[in-house]
Amino acid sequence: MAEKYNILVTGGAGYIGSTLVPELLMQGHRVTVLDNFMYKQNSLSHVCYHPQFSVMRGDIRIKSTMAAVLKEADIVIPLAALVGAPLCKQDPVTATSVNRDAILMMLDLLQPSQKILMPTTNSAYGTGDKNNFCTEESPLNPISQYAEEKVIVEKALMQHPNAISFRLATVFGLSPRMRTDLLVNDFVYRAVHDGYVLLFESHFKRNYVHVRDVTRAFVHGINHHDVMKGQIYNVGLSEANISKKELCEKIKNHLPHFTYVEAQVGKDPDQRNYIVSNEKIEKTGFKTHHGLDEGIQELIKGFTMIKNSSYGNV
Repeated sequence: MAEKYNILVTGGAGYIGSTLVPELLMQGHRVTVLDNFMYKQNSLSHVCYHPQFSVMRGDIRIKSTMAAVLKEADIVIPLAALVGAPLCKQDPVTATSVNRDAILMMLDLLQPSQKILMPTTNSAYGTGDKNNFCTEESPLNPISQYAEEKVIVEKALMQHPNAISFRLATVFGLSPRMRTDLLVNDFVYRAVHDGYVLLFESHFKRNYVHVRDVTRAFVHGINHHDVMKGQIYNVGLSEANISKKELCEKIKNHLPHFTYVEAQVGKDPDQRNYIVSNEKIEKTGFKTHHGLDEGIQELIKGFTMIKNSSYGNV
């Protein structure tokens, strides 16, 4: 039987956390969430009944707060962050203190025996030519503050003897703390509510992954920690290295009235363009379960209920 742990999840009420935490509880772990609830969300209300669940309101930048919660943890999953380039651009000083400084402080406070599974980002691969195929060994070329600071953090993280870094593809899918500003979610939202989207640099490719597969990757990392520790893994859907235009075509298959127009002038502020290999994590026995089409169908149902800009990060 798999071992049961005390797991600390910072930012556990966020987009990934509110999907991950219920799953960790279901697996029999004791879970403590530290979150500042900056989006006024009640995304963990459905697990408050659970005796193995604890929640604290707090700030990961405060040393005494972190020292106290880390003491009890066998495993730390630090999800608390200002996520995404636009949000970091809006408040670069806070972004640095949360995304970089607080994580470096936390790494200093951790004991070597404590396990840490951390999401980083495959946006650190940046942009390149049309053959820009990336593995975990590829040179990093971060083009946003968010990606730059994740690179610094990942370097420090890999000095810890019990760390795993998951370089996440662009996440999509419904979550109790919804985000409508992620690319797939955003395009489906526009398709449902506006019926069209304007595409800049529609040939730019990137990789995608369902939020429930992200949860499954963390569970996989906990259960296979001995063989995976000390390593970096890309986490994405291997069949979903697609361009923005191809994504729109997929959405159109589900919503025939949806139209997309390719802008002849102008640039996408997000210059990411790459194809990512997920072979390394797949060799450890991990397989994604939730494809793009499934996610698009799910999002269409969700956006039939949701029409509110407060579900974005910016």
